Amino acid sequence: MTLLLLAGTGEAKDIAQGLAEAGVDAVASLAGATRQPKALAIPMRVGGFGGADGFRAYLEEAGITALLDATHPFAHRITDRTAAICTELGLDYAQFLRAPWEPQDGDNWTQISSEVEAADHITKGQTVFLGTGRQTLNRFANLQGCRVICRQIDPPTGPFPFEGGEFLVGRPPFPVADEVALFERLGVDWLIVKNAGGARSETKLTAARQLGIPVLMIKRPLMPDGVKLDNVDDALVWAKAHV
Repeated sequence: MTLLLLAGTGEAKDIAQGLAEAGVDAVASLAGATRQPKALAIPMRVGGFGGADGFRAYLEEAGITALLDATHPFAHRITDRTAAICTELGLDYAQFLRAPWEPQDGDNWTQISSEVEAADHITKGQTVFLGTGRQTLNRFANLQGCRVICRQIDPPTGPFPFEGGEFLVGRPPFPVADEVALFERLGVDWLIVKNAGGARSETKLTAARQLGIPVLMIKRPLMPDGVKLDNVDDALVWAKAHV
């Protein structure tokens, strides 16, 4: 009996460590969005499965009997496909899903449903800091006349996809003091983030609060039905009970 851990969040590393320490037969899978990902404490594979058929084939060939989805809350295509195929094959399935961020005193948030709505709130000439990653970068192309800064882990392999943009390379963690100094140096007028939740990446929101920077918060997509676990301890309990 083998557990497949779909990794992609910082907590997935903690889950993998706990699985290794408990002696759980498990393998982790990373989509490969980040070049040279850090090693996990359990065996890992990197790269896609080749679509739904390839994913089904892998699950059967690897003898997977349970699956814990600890991908990013906005990796909804992967999550939707995974939940559907696990139901189809009768595999135990659970999703590790961090609680979403909630505004605190001093926050100035505007909730939006998609990236393209950012242009409804931001005027020309303003500096926009994207904490949304590069995969949805093209959706901000309508921010014409703005300085758009996209932070990503890996160095860019090509030019920015639209005029007025620039990449900023950085690997977490990002302490609050560093974020404050960065936003001040860049003259950030707006921060745009996806509501991923979690303490690791919350520091940019704390920095925005301290500096009075308004935030456009992209709402989470709908999640499939199934077991939801919002902390590492519960995820490990579930995993040990299903392998």
